[in-house]
Amino acid sequence: MIAQQIKPFDPFIKRLPPCLREPSPVLLCGCSGGWQRCKRLSDFAQRKTDRLGCPDDGDPDDGARDRFYLSKGHGPQAFYAVLAATGFIDPATLDDFATTTSTLGHHPDRTLIRGVEIGSGSLGHGLPLAIGAYRAIAAKGLDTPRFFVLVGDAELDEGSNMEAIQVAGRIGMDRLTVIVIDNDSSTYGWSHDIGARFEVEGWVTSEVNGRDVDALVRVLDETHDRPHVVVAYTERKFS
Repeated sequence: MIAQQIKPFDPFIKRLPPCLREPSPVLLCGCSGGWQRCKRLSDFAQRKTDRLGCPDDGDPDDGARDRFYLSKGHGPQAFYAVLAATGFIDPATLDDFATTTSTLGHHPDRTLIRGVEIGSGSLGHGLPLAIGAYRAIAAKGLDTPRFFVLVGDAELDEGSNMEAIQVAGRIGMDRLTVIVIDNDSSTYGWSHDIGARFEVEGWVTSEVNGRDVDALVRVLDETHDRPHVVVAYTERKFS
């Protein structure tokens, strides 16, 4: 049964680094629809391991590393796999995902999991918290770390995000990139016009097919003199 569930994702799994190609079957299945939802996260995160602090490349505790904020916290399985691959957590813990004794829950908890920047699940907090961390890191004299935040389109209905978008644009947070998964689930009709919400506040905007890994990597590697939003279009069943 597990093998049948995993098989459709064989092409995707083969694109991962060697340390991620054979993750736990429990991790792959996860909660209902979880693996499909978090595929987009892995598409991004597994191509960013060179800056996230792999043991072969640097110290995971290095303050100068880039940071990733999973605001869309209800699909963390692939995030956990990337954390294991980059040395933040023990890969053996993946087999206990979502058990009563595991630190790896259906939503990530920063107090339990090394490498998780925020406890997420209550939507609308990831971007404001990332902006606060951006300012705190800059106050320490570190002006190279980049900040990546993954949000869902429906999260943008939260007023906290609207204020965060305004602040980041006014301050000119050039090392901040927000990835918005647009799967047409927003309540108030911003779907397919999300970039305009950011652009009017001074952001650089990009739009990509959320299932096109090469396009995602290309736009996420871009640097700008203003904050950058990447709107990734995808179908609801794959996000």
